[in-house]
Amino acid sequence: MSTDRRLSYVARAKAMFRHALDGYMDYAFPLDELNPISCTGRSVDRADQNNWNINDVLGNFSVTLVDSLDAIYTVLGPQEFHEAVRKVIDVVSFDQDSRVQVFEVTIRMLGGLVSAHHLASTPFHTLLGSTDSHLISSRDRKVYGSMPGYNGELLKLAEDLGERLLPAFDTTTGLPFPRVHLRKGVLPWEVSDTCTAGAGTLLMEFGALSRLYNDTGYQIFEKKAKHSLEYIWSRRSPLNLLGNTIDTASGVWLQKLSGIGAGADSFYEYLLKSYILFGDDTLHKTFQDAYTAVQLYNKDEPGWFYKNVDMDSGNQVVNWVDSLSAFWPGLQVLAGDVDGAVKLHFVFWSIWNKFKAFPERYDFAQRVANIGHYPLRPELIESTYFLYQATKNPFYLEVGAQILEDLESQTKTSCGFAAMQSVGTKNLDPRMESFFLSETLKYLYLLFDTENIFNKHQTNFIYTTEGHVLPIHPISRSRNKPIPSSPSKPPIRPLTCPLPSVHFNYHLPTFTGTHAPLPISEIQAINQMLGLHTYASFNLLEEPTTCKQNHTLVVPGSPELVQESDVMYVFDFETVKLVVVLSAYLFVWGGWRWLFGCVMCCLRRGRRRMEVATAAVGDDGGKDEAEKEGEE
Repeated sequence: MSTDRRLSYVARAKAMFRHALDGYMDYAFPLDELNPISCTGRSVDRADQNNWNINDVLGNFSVTLVDSLDAIYTVLGPQEFHEAVRKVIDVVSFDQDSRVQVFEVTIRMLGGLVSAHHLASTPFHTLLGSTDSHLISSRDRKVYGSMPGYNGELLKLAEDLGERLLPAFDTTTGLPFPRVHLRKGVLPWEVSDTCTAGAGTLLMEFGALSRLYNDTGYQIFEKKAKHSLEYIWSRRSPLNLLGNTIDTASGVWLQKLSGIGAGADSFYEYLLKSYILFGDDTLHKTFQDAYTAVQLYNKDEPGWFYKNVDMDSGNQVVNWVDSLSAFWPGLQVLAGDVDGAVKLHFVFWSIWNKFKAFPERYDFAQRVANIGHYPLRPELIESTYFLYQATKNPFYLEVGAQILEDLESQTKTSCGFAAMQSVGTKNLDPRMESFFLSETLKYLYLLFDTENIFNKHQTNFIYTTEGHVLPIHPISRSRNKPIPSSPSKPPIRPLTCPLPSVHFNYHLPTFTGTHAPLPISEIQAINQMLGLHTYASFNLLEEPTTCKQNHTLVVPGSPELVQESDVMYVFDFETVKLVVVLSAYLFVWGGWRWLFGCVMCCLRRGRRRMEVATAAVGDDGGKDEAEKEGEE
């Protein structure tokens, strides 16, 4: 991707962020969330207290603005960040008649406040720590200074919220109730079942809050969150697998489905990221054990996706993967498993290509979306961002470009962006959740803005599961010994042979000269598994046995780019086998005339397939012309 084109996407991602934020501020603030279709605001659903989809997240505390504070700093700059902080200080209070989910409020509100406090109270070069502060330019020192007149108000709000969440941990196991009332604590009739991620994804926010205070009394936040995470791990099966749902009173597993998606995803994430942030070696050991078990029992043999299995037997129990599991390649990058991340990411990217969005669940056996809702989730974009940072392969810029185009063309409204009710019908849903600003658009912007201050100093920060940035410096590790080397800077994967330079033909005429992330044979197999015919017929590409730096695939509509030395003409193997068998049979029973006719038919069919391989693939149900000819 050329510099000019990349910068154009920087501008477009910024404009999308501005459009979404302005829509919320103009039509919804100080309510929690924007209805992007009616251009109105919404908050707690008082009429239906059991409307968990709304009430778990919205508590009448301006969640969209608080969740987006550090994203505003990242995308729009410190000045607008300061203005947003002043608005939060003026209007946000947690003295609310609201029953909220501990997990959602922790990652969105508590994480947003703690992250924004760091950025408001401390000059950016100080956040880098004493060893790296000299790397920031004098200009950036002036631009990214502390907020004038700020006196720690966000931290006071975070402390107040943390204390209102603490009653949830008053259980026999120490696992938190899933919900808590901000005024009344845990209600007498509160349900006791919670998910692995809900109980195990609190340590970064609670730990960061604890370490901002010198008073040891505030360590209670970190201790509660860490105990919850450790207790979950203590209930693992002999295979080192975890279930999905657990009872907070007894510690008994209520749902033994084990996977990397919804209900478990960020538990694994916080094992590794909390180790990086706090330097606790026991967390790293736990992550290594958990990751090894997932690789052994959940990963399918080719490594294309991760199965949902029974935690006791390791046997597969369902045939679907969910959209939340698309975060896993980003975590793999952080863990140093870049090759595994590249492969899994391409599967998720292919699912996006199939629907122009990511359904909540995709059945890989039936090749259908069995839950077609797309709530503007960020996980695929997040993984794309981290893979580009690790490999610098421009393929990931092109992935981001296509996602941006799809979001803008399909979900933009007059005042924001709307979720999809169904990736099949493309009908819109009247929600724009706060994570669309705090994560989806933030990661999309960072992908293209390679000179962003957080990209230039990426090894000094870690992102929470909600995309909030926390500094890695001695304050964070004040009660732990430093780790010898941080895995937050993965090795750069060299982009050399035998990976060929491939020209894709999917709606991206400028997508040329980009390195394929995988060998062509694997790309073919993945797309066949998903029932896709998005890309050109890769069997026209000779797999090189020696390095060919100019090895290219035919660009549809540009036959002059074909290099004869790099192309071999191969017919579809199954077709050839069928014709040979049929011809032998007919020769015995019908004579040479039948054989001659069949051979000519084979030749015409092969020629037709080659013509199709060099033509652009249409949008007719994801089928290429050769497949339609075969159906006829």
